[in-house]
Amino acid sequence: MEQIVLHSICKTFKVAQRPQGRFAALRGAFVRNTKIVQALDNVSFTINQGELIGYIGPNGAGKSTTVKIMSGILTPDSGECRILGRVPWQERVKHVANIGVVFGQRSQLWWDVPVKDSFDLLKEIYNIPLHVYAQRLRELADALQIGVLLPIPVRQLSLGQRVRCEIAASLLHSPQILFLDEPTIGLDAVSKLALREFLKLENKTKGITMILTNHDMADIEALCPRVLVIGRGRILFDGALSSLKQLYAPLRRLKAQIPEQIDPFPIPGAEQVNFRGNTLEVLFDPGKIPAHVLIGHLSQHMALNDLVIEEQDIEAMVAKMYKELRL
Repeated sequence: MEQIVLHSICKTFKVAQRPQGRFAALRGAFVRNTKIVQALDNVSFTINQGELIGYIGPNGAGKSTTVKIMSGILTPDSGECRILGRVPWQERVKHVANIGVVFGQRSQLWWDVPVKDSFDLLKEIYNIPLHVYAQRLRELADALQIGVLLPIPVRQLSLGQRVRCEIAASLLHSPQILFLDEPTIGLDAVSKLALREFLKLENKTKGITMILTNHDMADIEALCPRVLVIGRGRILFDGALSSLKQLYAPLRRLKAQIPEQIDPFPIPGAEQVNFRGNTLEVLFDPGKIPAHVLIGHLSQHMALNDLVIEEQDIEAMVAKMYKELRL
């Protein structure tokens, strides 16, 4: 079932340009030069119920603009957007009752009051029945380990603690769709791992559709089977993360310890071979030579110890993709 449908969405912004040179500030007070920036250019995609989607692209590509349109904060210049059958900016009250939004650099919690007070206010805003609210709060407090944080003012929380509370706030009303715009920004490794496990569990057990924008590709790789890549306001790729890897990082790296240094010899199917002392590294394309065939060939010439096969680093893959696409 399609929950999110975007068709030919376009959005532009008018940006002021400051004059350059001497007396620039004085001239700027009387003359305003502006330019039009195309944030989104015919963006189209569909997302089905229960999907967990990674939405990636460089800074300024249009990710946050897309999320703001889907959440009803912005109105596009043209195109069609339907979320759960509604147009977000035309039916905002009904729309927001079924979505949750987390912006990593913005807060929906009140800064100077205890976290629990913010949650209680959100209960009233969303008209959540008391017994439903109490049960859901217990679930979220246990899963995100925020029970001890509820009486503490938000301004006294660490970044990781605040993000966990923000996630809980966005899920109190049990939305069908959750938009996550860089939710793990600034989090430590332990907090990231805990948040990943929680999101996977919510997606699996509650069937919540999630759209995650993030520059941390480790988060995308851990959570999202499908990715959308946007650049210069256009969708450049829509498909499985494994297919994206095949396009931009098809090679695997075989690393092994060998008992003694030997002279290099040809290895059929290998893209690159490095003998470094007692270490052997081979870059190969599993589409051209399966790993077991390569290992069988190597084992005929030497003993292999501590054998490891690694995929190429996903961060390097994305950097390569951005470079090839000139983003």
